[in-house]
Amino acid sequence: MPVTGVLDSTMYYEDRGEGVPFVFLHGNPTSSHLWRGVLPRIEGGVRVLAPDLIGMGRSGKPGGEYRFADHARYLDAWFEALGLDEVVLVGQDWGGALAFDWAARHPGRVRGLAFMETIVRPLGWAEYPPAGRARFEAIRTPGVGEEMVLDRNIFIEDSIRQTVLNPMSEADRAVYAAPYPTRESRLPMLRWARSLPIDGRPADVLAVVEAYDAWLAASPEVPKLLLTFDGSPALMIKAEQAAWCAEHISALETEYCGPAAHLAPEDRPEEIAAAVSSWALRHDLLR
Repeated sequence: MPVTGVLDSTMYYEDRGEGVPFVFLHGNPTSSHLWRGVLPRIEGGVRVLAPDLIGMGRSGKPGGEYRFADHARYLDAWFEALGLDEVVLVGQDWGGALAFDWAARHPGRVRGLAFMETIVRPLGWAEYPPAGRARFEAIRTPGVGEEMVLDRNIFIEDSIRQTVLNPMSEADRAVYAAPYPTRESRLPMLRWARSLPIDGRPADVLAVVEAYDAWLAASPEVPKLLLTFDGSPALMIKAEQAAWCAEHISALETEYCGPAAHLAPEDRPEEIAAAVSSWALRHDLLR
């Protein structure tokens, strides 16, 4: 699959089909491999693309801080390098947040937006799922987080197994592990974990989320689809968050796709592809 030069590095991406570009964005700690069961099932004769975010998957590792703004800057350059316009965005985890941000900053270039298990609004620690709060508080503690993520590689060795309902094969886990053989290579995973806006910090990501929330509320011309799941304590978007989305996001439809954990495309690829395809057909997004 292709690799393109982006700024001072390269980005790998899956690319198949022709037609309206549907861009699938992954989160932490995965890659475009997350969408392997979804992309072939998207119906309607469209072009499906799925990049590896910078520093992740098979994309380059140019160094730096790997903050949200860095990922957005490289992703912007990737869109420009491929000449993508009039796109439909599909995102999970930080891929959803990047999709929201890109759409808010390029409102004339997005035709539709589907999302799941992502950052829909800032949170307080009191709202954070109890199952993950202690771990994420530790990760955000200087020194402790470095030992957990950079030294012990917990996202690959532990967390990735806990965020699926269906057991992940060792072959698939090895694909996710391959980009992170060294302490230095794991920095993107640590930075993402410290970027979730909780109790007003970090301020730069909080500002991004507030800006895209304003756009999500005021863009009725762009169809939006929230995919929901149940059956796992590892889910980010449960009933309360889904209700918030229904109240605050314009032109939103919600579709339940069955039991899954946070890495929902690992558990429910067929249902996700069917939901996105039927939604796109209903809103004439295929041409």
